[in-house]
Amino acid sequence: MKFFSYESKFSQILLKLCWSCYLNLLWFVCSLPIVTIGASTTALYYASLKLVREEDSSLTRQFFRSFRENFKQATVLWLILLGVGLFLGADGYILYHLRLSAAGPLAVMWTLILAVVIAASVVYVIVLLYVFPLLASVCNTNRAMLKNAFLIGTHYLFATILIFAVHFAMFFVVVAWFTPLIVFGEGLCALISAWLLNSILIASSGTPEDRKAEEPKEEGE
Repeated sequence: MKFFSYESKFSQILLKLCWSCYLNLLWFVCSLPIVTIGASTTALYYASLKLVREEDSSLTRQFFRSFRENFKQATVLWLILLGVGLFLGADGYILYHLRLSAAGPLAVMWTLILAVVIAASVVYVIVLLYVFPLLASVCNTNRAMLKNAFLIGTHYLFATILIFAVHFAMFFVVVAWFTPLIVFGEGLCALISAWLLNSILIASSGTPEDRKAEEPKEEGE
């Protein structure tokens, strides 16, 4: 039947879902040392963008190429973001409990400070959502990556909200409803996010191939 043929939309969607599951496994294994989460996430988005653009002739090779090439910068960015995230999380926890135990002017002060931390956390989440897809697309300094991630995230706010909703929904479903869906996990989130980000990254920074003026040819190509 044409519906089940390889060329049909249904078959292509099903194939992409299978690839997202496979990429999720690669991402999970390569993220196990924790410090490599940045490089692994960058590689996941690189491969996911290839999949969305139907340039998926060798996703495994593309994943590990990106992992290798971006390892140093992605690891530095991840450690920076991890440190900031832990700092904001600890501050929010402490301030929340200080607010609960305070009264009068002191309570107002803690509330205002907590509001600042919440605002900083929103900025942090925006940067976290965009910095690794951006790193998978272009070459730039760490400072420029962080800055551009925030600027793009705020400029395309609707896409940012959708990407956050996708990640939150996956987390909620896996934790509270159907844990076996973890086999898709970040792989499916990255695939959907790549689909949402594809045109944005092309408009803002070009395709992943623009990262280098000339990539080395693979053997046999």
